[in-house]
Amino acid sequence: MVERSLAGIGILSDLEPETLKRLAQACRWRRYGRGERILEEGSASRDVMFVVEGAVNILGPRDSGREVAYAVLEEGSHIGELAALDGEPRSASVVARCSSLIASLPAERFLRLLQDDGRVALKLLRNLSARIRSGDLRILELSTLAATQRVYAELLRRAVPDAAVPELWIVRPLPPMREIASHASTTRETVARALGALYPAGLLRRKGRNLYIMDRAALEKLVGGG
Repeated sequence: MVERSLAGIGILSDLEPETLKRLAQACRWRRYGRGERILEEGSASRDVMFVVEGAVNILGPRDSGREVAYAVLEEGSHIGELAALDGEPRSASVVARCSSLIASLPAERFLRLLQDDGRVALKLLRNLSARIRSGDLRILELSTLAATQRVYAELLRRAVPDAAVPELWIVRPLPPMREIASHASTTRETVARALGALYPAGLLRRKGRNLYIMDRAALEKLVGGG
């Protein structure tokens, strides 16, 4: 039997192998299929979960019958720490983005880890700080930007410099329209129109499954209302 490991989890990366082994043994392990719900908003469970393989979508409250995806957490991430810290119900739902292996650590064991090892506690605080900043930015966008601008802002967040041509930025791969729409709190039709408006001007270019941003500064200007 292959020994399961938490060595790839970001907030645990400073721990010694023996400590990681004990934590892994304290976890409940389960594989979730794509679209399967891992956590339900409002539930009373308090386990902290580690994304050992795969990725998950963080979903916010339903708005007119649909859920809004606030974030995607990749392999090496953790979820559920808020309920472990304050004992309150889950603030969001979590769904497997693809086949994902999840290790669930009881809240009591996680809290003891924070008390025993300041390195893990510091990494957790930094992670929470980054999420707060990201949440503040999304709130600002929802209150100040039109739907089309929010779509462009989401593209800019996902884009990385192209290794072959550094002045170009690439979204690899371009996710489904429904996913962009969910993150931008709009509709698939609006996303399609927003992207379609930029192809004729040469600001965007599709190549296979990838989307190239040909002029990042121009796209940033559109987001800013320029």
